[in-house]
Amino acid sequence: MDYDAIVIGGGHAGIEASLALARMGFSTLVITQSLDAIGRLSCNPAVGGLAKGNIVREVDALGGEMGHLIDKSMIQFRILNRRRGPAVQSPRAQADKFTYSRLAKQTLEAQKGLHLFMDTVVDLMENPDHSYAGVVTERGHRITSKVLVLTTGTFMEGRIFIGEYDAQYGRLNEPAAIGLGTNLRRLGFEVGRLKTGTPARVRRSSLDLEAMEKQDADPVPLPFSFSDTEIARPMVPCYITWTNDHVHEIIRQNISRSPLYGGKIVGKGPRYCPSIEDKVVRFPQRDRHQVFIEPEGIGTEEMYLNGLSSSLPEDVQIAFIHQVKGLEHAEIMRPGYAVEYDFLNPRGLYPSLESKRMSGLFVAGQTNGTSGYEEAACQGLIAGINAAQKLKGEPPLVLKRNEAYIGVLIDDLVTMGTNEPYRMFTSRAEYRLLLRHDTADQRLTPKGYRVGLQSGEALERLKRKMEGIDAVKDLLRSRSYEQKNALQALKMPEVEIDQMVSAIPELAAYDESVRYQVELDVKYQGYIDREDREITRFERLEEMAIPADFDYDKVQGLSFESREKLKKVLPVSVGQASRVNGVRMSDIALLILHLQRKEHIHA
Repeated sequence: MDYDAIVIGGGHAGIEASLALARMGFSTLVITQSLDAIGRLSCNPAVGGLAKGNIVREVDALGGEMGHLIDKSMIQFRILNRRRGPAVQSPRAQADKFTYSRLAKQTLEAQKGLHLFMDTVVDLMENPDHSYAGVVTERGHRITSKVLVLTTGTFMEGRIFIGEYDAQYGRLNEPAAIGLGTNLRRLGFEVGRLKTGTPARVRRSSLDLEAMEKQDADPVPLPFSFSDTEIARPMVPCYITWTNDHVHEIIRQNISRSPLYGGKIVGKGPRYCPSIEDKVVRFPQRDRHQVFIEPEGIGTEEMYLNGLSSSLPEDVQIAFIHQVKGLEHAEIMRPGYAVEYDFLNPRGLYPSLESKRMSGLFVAGQTNGTSGYEEAACQGLIAGINAAQKLKGEPPLVLKRNEAYIGVLIDDLVTMGTNEPYRMFTSRAEYRLLLRHDTADQRLTPKGYRVGLQSGEALERLKRKMEGIDAVKDLLRSRSYEQKNALQALKMPEVEIDQMVSAIPELAAYDESVRYQVELDVKYQGYIDREDREITRFERLEEMAIPADFDYDKVQGLSFESREKLKKVLPVSVGQASRVNGVRMSDIALLILHLQRKEHIHA
């Protein structure tokens, strides 16, 4: 074998997968089309957001890299939904895209046991038993390894569209990876097409920023990584403006020139991040749409028009952009465009992200039909960990839906699949109060330590944090506040723990993050207890395993629809089977009964 592991792609999934494999002790090769594009923030140069910020903190808690990279490159930080409940609050940071990419490349280059190679993978080699054997590159290299992590992003058979213009690119002027998608089809994989897009970039000095609403960063930026104590970087503002009827009319008049509506694009686009032409067509009653003007970095004039993604011709983009308040004289530096690309049906994967079709092959990121850097990073991390676990001959790390947003995301993908770019939302998680961004270290750092990605120092830091939380709760139990027991007083909505410091000065000795978590734990204890009870019922189904060779044809009374869907998904547990679209609960009851009888017979 040339290497223990190969990772295809140097995007956010590829970064996490390759670092995990190398840090867990395996010689790893990253093959990417451009070493200069490693960690590139192709679309919005931001990390985090609703549910996504939680994922970044989960990646960090497990021992991944994304939190460190954004902490070292952020130029604006905000906690979203600060006025709402803690279950839907999440950190988000605007990044200096050039610094982020440079640091990502430096991190890979500095990692012991990790090698970088610039080429394009066009085919996979397989053994007679259909297990993975190696890769074939565009320049004719045949490189072998024991496992492979596939993270092709938007480049596999990628094609971009700007009005009547289209070309084989994965990003504007970056060649697509041609051949791999075709060969994966030949090998028997279920391959589909998806579409995403990006807006124009405009020159900052050509904008009327005074005409827009200024959006400043939070006064104190908080680190994403649990090992970083503070952010000592200058923050810059973003700006908000709106589209109007003039913008919408220009788009309506030219909608026939859109490749999306003209039939050139067949892949389905993201439901929750539509292009501006999609918004105008789908929401005709709306007279305006919000546009965020966000900097691409400190050392550049380019500004990102978040909310104006478009694949309309460039003359149309110029026309409607100039109708937006503050953008009347905007100089367009790069046009918006759509990109269509191949992806693999994620229902062809086990919860470990290993392929059911080809053992030794793991798939992560947009190749699985997701959108977003954070969704890609967490899949890359899990795929890398589980590729390493396979090499060690140890069981895979599979996170449950009650343990992490990562668990929700992967379970959604491998159980239900997707026919549009999948994006994580807090509403997808049944137990989101337990999956708060501030508790990611408690939930996942011990797991990261057990697989060999987290340090003893991280475990010790978590121990000190938990001791601090217990100490603050004990302190509150022993004191009074406004003629009430302080712990009981903190349950009141109008009372905040920082208000108590003047009456209980010992609280000031504890870190703000500790005090914040105590406050949330106390205020939402009733809800947390209810979720804990629901999890007990949930785990009973999750623990009821379905053997890999289980014969659904032997389950008497199982409906034809459920039988066919279960055969296609091959769920690993009754819990996963219950989440397969179209499977009736009456059929789940039959399945449980059959499994219990079978277990009784074997006993």
